Amino acid sequence: MTHPATLPAADLLRDCSETRTRRSGPGGQHRNKVETAVVLLHRPTGISGQASERRSQAENRRQAIWRLRLALALEHRPESQAEGRSAVWESRLRGRRIEVAADHDDYPALVAEACDRLQAAGWEVGPAAEVLGVSQTQLVGLFRKTPQAWESFTSRRAALGLHRLA
Repeated sequence: MTHPATLPAADLLRDCSETRTRRSGPGGQHRNKVETAVVLLHRPTGISGQASERRSQAENRRQAIWRLRLALALEHRPESQAEGRSAVWESRLRGRRIEVAADHDDYPALVAEACDRLQAAGWEVGPAAEVLGVSQTQLVGLFRKTPQAWESFTSRRAALGLHRLA
């Protein structure tokens, strides 16, 4: 089963309802009079992503898609998990390092794959890192790239009684 965080935007949006609205805040009259805020709701999971900080609806839509992908990566665990590493993971692997910027389109897909492997390993970093072909430091560093990913990672480990990583 393909994780929704890995889908191209057009495919992901087919499963979403999109709401455009006005939001208050900085940006002047344009922002307050025009529906530039975008809220995307992924119907199969009920997970949403939203953005309203830009004056452009198109920019907010791109940001909302990225946030939806990250939320899906962190919150949605499909029942069947593929073995091995995905093509996206392999394309970002450099030795035992994973190279991706936090704002890159591949980031949510990589986080989803890492979460799947961590869940299978009881959120123990060592076994998951071995399966993914990266060092433990690289795997933890992937989650440190965004506050949402780091919070999700640490709270899941804490819920299982695992020690907090510095």
